[in-house]
Amino acid sequence: MDVSSLTPLFALLAPLLGAAGVVLLRHRAPARELCGVVAGIAQLGLVATMVPAVRAGGTVSVTLSTFLPEVSIALRADALGVVLAGTAAVLWVLTTLYAMGYLGIAPEPALTRFHACFCLTMAATVGVAFSANLITLYLFYEALTVITYPLVTHTGTAEATRGGRRYLAYQLGSGIAFLLPAIVLTYIEAGTFDFAPGGIFGSDASGALLVIIYVLYLLGIAKAALMPVHSWLPAAMVAPVPVSALLHAVAVVNVGVFSVLRVVLDVFGSDLVGELGLGVLTLVVASVTILVASVYALRLDNLKGILAYSTIGQLSYMILGVALLSPGGRTGAVLHLVGHSFSKITLFFAVGSVYMASHRTLASELRGIGRQLPWTMAAFAIGALSIIGLPPTVGFVAKYFLFLGAVEAGQWAALLVLSISTLLSAGYYLRILRSALFDAAVAVPAGGSGDAAGLLRAPTVTESGALVIGPMLVTAAVTLLLGVAPGWLLDLIRVSIG
Repeated sequence: MDVSSLTPLFALLAPLLGAAGVVLLRHRAPARELCGVVAGIAQLGLVATMVPAVRAGGTVSVTLSTFLPEVSIALRADALGVVLAGTAAVLWVLTTLYAMGYLGIAPEPALTRFHACFCLTMAATVGVAFSANLITLYLFYEALTVITYPLVTHTGTAEATRGGRRYLAYQLGSGIAFLLPAIVLTYIEAGTFDFAPGGIFGSDASGALLVIIYVLYLLGIAKAALMPVHSWLPAAMVAPVPVSALLHAVAVVNVGVFSVLRVVLDVFGSDLVGELGLGVLTLVVASVTILVASVYALRLDNLKGILAYSTIGQLSYMILGVALLSPGGRTGAVLHLVGHSFSKITLFFAVGSVYMASHRTLASELRGIGRQLPWTMAAFAIGALSIIGLPPTVGFVAKYFLFLGAVEAGQWAALLVLSISTLLSAGYYLRILRSALFDAAVAVPAGGSGDAAGLLRAPTVTESGALVIGPMLVTAAVTLLLGVAPGWLLDLIRVSIG
């Protein structure tokens, strides 16, 4: 049942009002930062009010503008959109608090721009989550690219500028060259831009053209970081840790995977994807991305680099799950979208905490640091175990459904890929944990090896303040909670995948 309501619009307006508040209160920190926190809580509350309707299989929709008879800017909240929007809202609040501890609180222009862009990023994210059609999704998808560019280049260094240029080139270039043509061709073949469960193409659509359209979507949705359109993600790691956490665990990458899920489930439909062999094509691309990214991460020493390539591989887990075209695979894909968000942001928060305490950025520098930073490394351990897929974390539950989905689909090659990549993930995360928790401490040259060379290193290594440790422990706790009590979330996910 479709319910007409302004609630999706209000959920979009909340972060926009938060951005306005940040600008108006730019000279009054920390009131400026608290605008983002309040807006995030308001957005989460609005999303929560839509949960009963979507759990019952309904949608909540509103049309904002119709500028052609066939083209409208419209919002429609369904179960899948609520999963993305709710996850983003929770982590937006926590990341904003973390950023206050990491970047400090001062009435300076750079921080005003930073927090305003944070708010606008969440507006674009919820816009994608609640898009009712391809045109609306495309507009918010590209808006997200433009809004996040100042975050990627926040430090203003030459390296940040280079990373920002690559970020824009990949995101805007792929969107214009591949995603937009795919949307136009979709309309030519289907006669509509609107999403519909089970797909929108008729039986008379050309099979060859549909294959071309599908490939254009995979290339055009660069935010999902499928190879070969993945290298923007490591390049964007030049941003401060709160930005990396928001972009690479919550907003940008989740929007990419979410868009692929929309294409598979609500543009093509699982049946058509299977008939055309597109599921196998997607499995191959996702499997190659998973294995190459995992092997590359195993070779790295830089902590943010390891997290970057880990993220590339984990995103393809979600795409592999939906490409299995089985109930278990789809459930695992959406659950991993949520679980990876909390697990990976925990890891980013922990890496940032280590840097604040010691200016260390290399895995080889962490020997014995667990004794000095017990809360930080405990949180890191929980996030790492979840990414590997060990109980009692949410990563274990998501991996269970992905393995189940591969068995249901009879895709034994996918089962092998999941097994190998799990071992590779264990290789690079357990290496860090062993060194940090069990090895003897090692001296690190003053100044560290990080991107803040020139700052004085603290004489002792101690835990950071509550604004850094608190959000990190919350995300770690949720990673465990969703692992031992995922039932309510699974109910919502099962509705979202039909």
